[in-house]
Amino acid sequence: MFGLFDKISNWFRGLLLEGILSNFTGMFEEVNSKVREIAEQVGQTPQGWNGSIFSLIRTLSETVIIPVAGMILTFVLCYELITMVIEKNNMADFDTFIIYKWIFKTFVAVFILTHTFDIVMGVFSLAQHVVNGSAGIIGSRLDMSLALDQLQLQLVVMGTGELIGLFLESMILSLAMKAISLCVFIVIYGRMIEIYLTCSIAPIPFSTMVNREWGHIGNSYLKSLFALAFQGFLIMVCVAIYAILLQTITAAGNIHAAIWGCAGYTVLLCFTLFKTGSLSKSIFGAH
Repeated sequence: MFGLFDKISNWFRGLLLEGILSNFTGMFEEVNSKVREIAEQVGQTPQGWNGSIFSLIRTLSETVIIPVAGMILTFVLCYELITMVIEKNNMADFDTFIIYKWIFKTFVAVFILTHTFDIVMGVFSLAQHVVNGSAGIIGSRLDMSLALDQLQLQLVVMGTGELIGLFLESMILSLAMKAISLCVFIVIYGRMIEIYLTCSIAPIPFSTMVNREWGHIGNSYLKSLFALAFQGFLIMVCVAIYAILLQTITAAGNIHAAIWGCAGYTVLLCFTLFKTGSLSKSIFGAH
């Protein structure tokens, strides 16, 4: 009779051990999957992420926004010429070099306006290089095989009651990982929509960059562009930190406390993902 109970108990413990390890394996695989997904999504330029949307934005910009930007540029250049002329004692000290200087500024302004999307794509190509380089480093730190082996050794010596509690807790944590998927979706897709909206209006701020009084508009826009581009790198860093913190689940003496600590890490990750946009703008001085 006691032998039968022992067999049933061992069978039940085996199910619990298998379920717990399955939950943790799925959780770690979810982290790896999210890192790969984020690296793939944030490491793309606006043109590569969705060519159809980018084509629409570029068409709208070139047919609707550039004519407006051209009028603004004409006003800015006329204002620049008048300012340069009257600066020298109301033309009393007029120097022909001023005309050459204005012609050079005009050439630069027209060049910037006609190559707006080339400049924008150059910023995002630079950020793409940074994100792709960081993805290789971060991905190499997500090998969880050793952590799972250590976890299994700790589970073997636990009692049946403790295993039941740990199984329930691991299920809760697995569900919490699903919340990360929603947060990642909102942050990544929200960021890309913001990028497309920013790119669509690019010719207007670019048309002001050659003037001292109006140039702050173009400079602020360029800072915002860099902030959006490098937000992807900050997102990668957030996920990498979270993945490393997850590895402490097997190093902790109390696995139950470590599990709820990981749940806290999950909430913290969701919070920091939403903060990456404002943090990036703060770093680049964009308003």
